[in-house]
Amino acid sequence: MSIEARSEPPAEPPLAKQVPHERTVHGDTVTDEYAWIADKDDPDTISYLKAENAYTEAATARLIPLRDQIFAEIKARTQESDLSVPVRKGGWWQYGRTVEGQQYAVHCRREVRPGEVIPPVALDGQPLDGEEVLLDGNELAAGHDFFALGALRPSRDWRCLAYSTDFTGDERFTIRIKDLATGAVLPDEIPGAYYGCSWSLDGSALFYVTVDDAWRPYRVWRHRVGTPAEQDVMVFEEADRRFHVYVGQTRSERYLVIRSASELTSEVWLLDAATPEAEFSVVTPRRQGVDYDIEDAGDKLLILHNDGAENFEIATAPLTDPSDWTPLVAHRADTRLLSVDAFADFVVIYYRRDGLTGLRITHGRTEHEIAFPEPIYRVGPGPNPEYESDRFRLSYTSLVTPGSVYDCDMATGELTLLKRQPVLPSPAGEPYRPEDYEQHREWAVAADGTRVPISLVCRTDTPRDGSAPCLLYGYGAYEISRDPSFSTPVLSLLDRGFVYAIAHVRGGGELGRSWYTGGKLLSKKNTFTDFIACAEHLQRSGWTSAPRLIARGGSAGGLLMGAMANMSPGTFGGIVAHVPFVDALNTILDPSLPLTVTEWEEWGDPLHDPQVYAYMKSYSPYENVSGQVYPPIFALGGLNDTRVRYHEPAKWTARLRAAAKGGPFLLKIEMEAGHGGRSGRYDAWREEALVLAWIVQTADRGRLPALFDDNCPRSGANARLLVPEQGADRLAVVDAADGIGQGRGHRQDVQLRVVEGNRRRVGAHHLGHVCGGQLVQRVVGEQAVRAGHGHRPRSLLGQPGQ
Repeated sequence: MSIEARSEPPAEPPLAKQVPHERTVHGDTVTDEYAWIADKDDPDTISYLKAENAYTEAATARLIPLRDQIFAEIKARTQESDLSVPVRKGGWWQYGRTVEGQQYAVHCRREVRPGEVIPPVALDGQPLDGEEVLLDGNELAAGHDFFALGALRPSRDWRCLAYSTDFTGDERFTIRIKDLATGAVLPDEIPGAYYGCSWSLDGSALFYVTVDDAWRPYRVWRHRVGTPAEQDVMVFEEADRRFHVYVGQTRSERYLVIRSASELTSEVWLLDAATPEAEFSVVTPRRQGVDYDIEDAGDKLLILHNDGAENFEIATAPLTDPSDWTPLVAHRADTRLLSVDAFADFVVIYYRRDGLTGLRITHGRTEHEIAFPEPIYRVGPGPNPEYESDRFRLSYTSLVTPGSVYDCDMATGELTLLKRQPVLPSPAGEPYRPEDYEQHREWAVAADGTRVPISLVCRTDTPRDGSAPCLLYGYGAYEISRDPSFSTPVLSLLDRGFVYAIAHVRGGGELGRSWYTGGKLLSKKNTFTDFIACAEHLQRSGWTSAPRLIARGGSAGGLLMGAMANMSPGTFGGIVAHVPFVDALNTILDPSLPLTVTEWEEWGDPLHDPQVYAYMKSYSPYENVSGQVYPPIFALGGLNDTRVRYHEPAKWTARLRAAAKGGPFLLKIEMEAGHGGRSGRYDAWREEALVLAWIVQTADRGRLPALFDDNCPRSGANARLLVPEQGADRLAVVDAADGIGQGRGHRQDVQLRVVEGNRRRVGAHHLGHVCGGQLVQRVVGEQAVRAGHGHRPRSLLGQPGQ
């Protein structure tokens, strides 16, 4: 006899109808049977998405106790009534605070008192003495399922506050203006705005951006306070569909700034903020491949640019001729310059070197770098709106150090810690102690010999024998770096024995500009093979094993999840894909969709270039779903997402169900949210707790030394795992999906029943194999005991609590 565990699904998964739709490009005809799902107005689409949500809800119902436990842990460890470190702007301290039980922040100000240099703080999160509430997000969000702010900008004299709101998640905002003296909201109302806005020097005019039919920000408008929006004047229009437009102002508030940028090229226009009716003038006309930005440094401009400098350099330019650039900080092959902040007497340079970020302060001919002792961390500029300041606000975090806010005396380099994110005790009363955890920098070697960095954190007692579960995160696009940072929800994994790792794959910016260019266009597959190399390195190094390794990524990182699922499904025990860009080829072929044309410089133009078409088709996840066995996949999206539309994860899930083996494949679409998911913090925590519960459960499937029965599917209701019993002539056939981890040292309960089995079907090399730190011992009648890593022997057939 042997042992079998079967778990009937709570409901049958929905099967999307198939409506053949042909796509012919460059002579290649492809049938897309799920193209109809992209029609948001089709009642069948909404019905299908609701059916998927209902199935996922039923399929994850058994996770509710674990989800609730993890949610309670996140909530308990968070100081729910909290206060951000106030930032000085003019004669006021500006800050936000949260209130226990409320979803959104309350935005406030308090007057700066004579002699105040260090900002006032309230460690208990209570309102500051003398506080004035600018906006209460909870009041604005009342009656809405979603709420987000797109702008919160006081005028220079603090007479007015411009703010914008989004109640659907489509990132299209309505701007309103509040009179801060009376508290009244003015009649001015500007719909259809993009993120951000900027005031003229006297506060009489407000500049903002609107979008085109493809939701590309392309026009800048001037609004005169007190007049209808219909009378607003367009002051700039970007005709090139590769470019997005932004409006802002310099720290000195002398200039309004329009920046128009594609993935590779940019152009900046300036306007004296004291003359809002005048015309903007260009700093230097755009040249393909030259990316630049400016800083007002008093008698000159600072220009951060990549003209002949791959990793960027800094030049100066006279105000009278801003296109005349004189080198100031030279290019370095080992240092990527990220930004430059100019103050009246100091300049702060933000850079990246050796996979870490850094800050350098210069004052005349003297300079010093701000140093931190941890092996891996992230440091960066904070909000610094005061041009005359001699103190620089910065943020710091690592995988074990909670988010920290410092002020740096720019003359001496002395750091003053203003606040560190509180991490309260767990529901069991256990305090967070950084010394209980350790962080590491590992290096994987990709197939082409490239060394790929990995940032990793775990508890100090985590074994290195392959038995630990692991969550591996990846992104790898747009030169966006996923630097190591502290996460309260991740503690719920670490304290269950997980390793948490970040794969810094090509396509990101962790190792400079070449790291980015090495993972885009016709080199995009490097991103995927780098991630697979990192996964294999973690397994070879004993951090985890394939059945216990879960991959996670979102947006462009979701493309990474889908691609490596096709390329190397056996490397992972499960995959979480948030708003995944998995129908990449179809999207980039359609210039009417948001982001498509501007993204041709990131992915290539498959519509006009047959080589790009063939290359993208070879890796686009939706195009390459096959009949192979896939690990369990949990895909999440938002109905109102304008960046990665809901239909991408929906079509992907439908095709996986129809064509692939393995799984299960779950889809969850937020019907009142966009790219960022749920907007309220408690809602977001509960959503994260569900995902983490799924990760824990899925990793637990791989904790037994299992081999698959050749005659049975590898997952789902009828999965049967063959486990060679030590010292017995039988096999234990176990579906470990029923075992859900409850935390470090907690028991795993698996419901089993006895069936026939024969050890002879297992090769000799499998016998005695130990996986996940567990050994299935002899079967005696209906008793099987398990030992390893702190678990006491017990009956696998026993009921919970026995």
